Amino acid sequence: MKFEPKSVDINGKSILITGGTGSFGQAFARKLLDAYSPKRVIIFSRDEYKQYVMQQSFAESKYPNIRFFIGDIRDKDRLTMALQDVDIVVHAAAMKHVPASEYNPFECIHTNVIGAENLVKACIASRVKQVLALSTDKAANPVNLYGASKLASDKIFVAANSLSRSTGTRFSIVRYGNVLGSRGSVVPFFKKLINEGKDVLPITDSRMTRFWITLEQGVNFVLSSLEMIRAGEIFVPKIPSMKITELAEAMAPGIKQEIVGIRPGEKIHEIMITEADSLSTTELPDRYVIEPIFATWYRKSFHEEGYPRVIEGFHYSSDTNEEWLDADELRSMLEEEGI
Repeated sequence: MKFEPKSVDINGKSILITGGTGSFGQAFARKLLDAYSPKRVIIFSRDEYKQYVMQQSFAESKYPNIRFFIGDIRDKDRLTMALQDVDIVVHAAAMKHVPASEYNPFECIHTNVIGAENLVKACIASRVKQVLALSTDKAANPVNLYGASKLASDKIFVAANSLSRSTGTRFSIVRYGNVLGSRGSVVPFFKKLINEGKDVLPITDSRMTRFWITLEQGVNFVLSSLEMIRAGEIFVPKIPSMKITELAEAMAPGIKQEIVGIRPGEKIHEIMITEADSLSTTELPDRYVIEPIFATWYRKSFHEEGYPRVIEGFHYSSDTNEEWLDADELRSMLEEEGI
């Protein structure tokens, strides 16, 4: 799936990306600046060195309308200041590392949950028009704190629509799986070991499966979801699965694999839509939409527009997915991503 946006309204708008120095933020900012004519693209993050490095790759002569704003989503006042005259927010800031979240739970909650609350309040106060928050497959039936914190974050953004009727701010969410080539993905880790000449790749569990999406697909999925926002929906892309053992074999044919055991908070398989969600999930050609179960203002649902509901009891899991990557398809995706 390419998830190409058709008529997303970006030109002349000011867009702020929280966590904008991450893999997604940089790719998303470059897409906005290369393919559209935004008034401003604002990178909001707390690490000045990462902002400095990113500034070097976004030459001012080519990208005069990019701005960098040091700040932390834990600081509501700083967020409110950064959101002046902003039209669209894409929320990518999060504490994402699963074991680190298990060992540092207070930090995870402050960033992923309280940070989401701060952003909702600041966006409503600043009369932002659209907010699209990035979620994760780990938020569905969570077994680790990272997933639980992102589930709480998702609930906050859905419920925020009941608070923003007077300002017209609309909040929605995108939820997808592992991004090939992102800093938190196993792919660059395997690539590093292969380049170092290692003769063994560590595998946590031979049964493990994951959903996979490329960075470019993720960027396009967010853009295409922006043009579809009503209020409170969770957009879930139709993407393929692959076993971790098959991914390792595709990247390094014949290399030995060593089972090292599951890390704290890790699942064997991931799920993006639970059976409970199936009661309010609508199927589109390239994605599923989990629609809000309560109406905060009138919104014509995708189901009312003629799209079918999934069957009751449906769930979207990486081990029962109908679409699977083979080795050639994976190598093609890695080549497209320059990995």
